[in-house]
Amino acid sequence: MSTEVLRRLEGDGLLRSEAEVRRTTRRWQAAMARAAFRLYGESDPHSDLRVPIALAFVEIYGDAIDEAEMASLVEAMLPIEHAELDPRGHIERVLRPGV
Repeated sequence: MSTEVLRRLEGDGLLRSEAEVRRTTRRWQAAMARAAFRLYGESDPHSDLRVPIALAFVEIYGDAIDEAEMASLVEAMLPIEHAELDPRGHIERVLRPGV
């Protein structure tokens, strides 16, 4: 994962660092919620997390990014979003700090 892409996402207010872990911001979470709502409204049968991630980036960046940039952004955000959807890792860090 490119540190340049991650720095860009942090600079754009979509990610934040918390105890050496990257977390999504409220801005990103709101864009993802709108993307999921849109897909739900369209009865999208896909369960691929990359689809709402890409839609959220389209909402945020519009035409300002090309396909290669989009692919890099989605690739960087995918594992972070997966971790956000499964809170066990975050709960473990809170309950057992420093382990």
